[in-house]
Amino acid sequence: MEFTHSTIMDYMHRWLQETPDRVWLRDRKGDDFTEWTWQSAYDEFEAVAAWLEEEYGDTGTNIGLLSKNCAHWMLADMAILASGNVSIPLFTTQNAEISEYILNFAEVKLLVLGRAENWQSIQAVLPADTRVLLLPGADPEAGAGTNALRWEDIAARYRGQRAQHQCRPDEIFTIPFTSGTTGMPKGVMQSHDSMTIPVERAKEAFGIRPNPRLLSYLPLSHIAERQIIWVQSLFSCGTVTFNEDLSTLIRDMADTAPNMFFGAPRVWEMIHQGVIAKLGSQDVLDKMLADDREGTQNLIRAGLGLNDYDFLLTAAAPIPASLIRWYDSLGITLCEGFGQTEAMGLVVNTPDDRRIGSIGRPVAGVEVKLSEEGELLCKAAALSPGYYKQGDKTAETFVDGWVKTGDKARIDDDGYIYITGRVKDYFKTLQGKFVAPPPIEDAFAASADVEQLCLLGRGYSKTVMVCVLSPAAKSTPKASIETSLLTQAETVNKTLDKHARIGAVIVSQEPWTIENGMLTPTLKLKRDQIEAKFGERAQQLAHESAEKRSLLIDWM
Repeated sequence: MEFTHSTIMDYMHRWLQETPDRVWLRDRKGDDFTEWTWQSAYDEFEAVAAWLEEEYGDTGTNIGLLSKNCAHWMLADMAILASGNVSIPLFTTQNAEISEYILNFAEVKLLVLGRAENWQSIQAVLPADTRVLLLPGADPEAGAGTNALRWEDIAARYRGQRAQHQCRPDEIFTIPFTSGTTGMPKGVMQSHDSMTIPVERAKEAFGIRPNPRLLSYLPLSHIAERQIIWVQSLFSCGTVTFNEDLSTLIRDMADTAPNMFFGAPRVWEMIHQGVIAKLGSQDVLDKMLADDREGTQNLIRAGLGLNDYDFLLTAAAPIPASLIRWYDSLGITLCEGFGQTEAMGLVVNTPDDRRIGSIGRPVAGVEVKLSEEGELLCKAAALSPGYYKQGDKTAETFVDGWVKTGDKARIDDDGYIYITGRVKDYFKTLQGKFVAPPPIEDAFAASADVEQLCLLGRGYSKTVMVCVLSPAAKSTPKASIETSLLTQAETVNKTLDKHARIGAVIVSQEPWTIENGMLTPTLKLKRDQIEAKFGERAQQLAHESAEKRSLLIDWM
């Protein structure tokens, strides 16, 4: 009989009964691993859950969770939900202003703290009545001045005890705050249903084998990593290995050989650039493929740990079609999908049913339609119950069972969905006509010289492409790069209506990162920040381009 569940804890109890000694979690430090079986993990987090229930009851106290990915991140998450309380995940790259807002808005009473490079800035804004619980591996000095408690001490003191709380399918147990490309983030409430049912309904599309190998490296504070890694491991009795550090990602991928791997487009772009840098150039790779296609493909796939996968997912932002085709040339099949914190597991391509440029077709049980304005609306079981303490915003987004995604889209005759841009990202040029940036950015991204790019043009006489050079391009003579970028702009312009044509290119001499505020913690472009930095010069160049009737380029 197929197992049926209703809560996260039901998944846990299944594997405790069937495979208690199978390894669930693996932390890595160099060549050494620390492992937890289903039983040892359960015993540890339940001891802490018993303490949490004793201290805070089981009626939904908000408990912050700030740590880089590690086994204790998941154990803490399990302890919080098992005790009937609510986790508030924080990003380790989050700035003090946003962190202070979340801690106060959610009235966080306890902060579970692991390794986090932003702790010092967050400590300065930590509410006076918020206690700190240090995870193993946290900076020993992190608790200074906070009367911090230690996870190990509590786990030892309450060993053998269990929380008495009984989880319910509709119970809110976590509130991830959206990373926010504009303004302060919103807390998107999640129940056991809204975290588990999306994984269930996507299981046929993903085709994941039993007992899969999984690698956790993207922030667990983001719902996609939490569902695709944490819930997936619970769903299929998977083993999760934690990436030691982003600098060791390729090593950890190769050693783990994950059966499922999820990367935002920025991650797939960085892996692509890493391969090219290691080989020397795309020309070298092309020659290798021409001389021995199968051997070259096998070599690169093995080096990346992508030689035994069931599903490779790209989502969270648009990915250039040219990048998907580059991976295709290596025999690596990326499948683009779509979901958001408010509604996961909605639309996806599969290896056998894929259309490049599309986010795919709705998975079973999901309905889609377009509003009169062209916005994609979705209906499915287990949507988020809404925004925490923001009923007005909940009412705006969740309407009659449909979630307004905020994305403009088109649907072709075969049911494939194409995202044409964010509703808020569309802009009007000086001529009063709308421009959708993503298709133009996608076309420009075919250039091997660019790694990041963003189209500006709100109120301009021409649009302006702002870009960051690829690593290989940075060692190319400036004149050659300028010629290449202007040629690419000319090529793209031939496909565009007059009002949308690129009038100038700006080369950003500083990469866009989370640290300098150009990317969200989930690696999405912050268009408003890019416009704030480059907009004034971009508007000047657009005006000059219109006057001179020529393409211009500038470096900033």
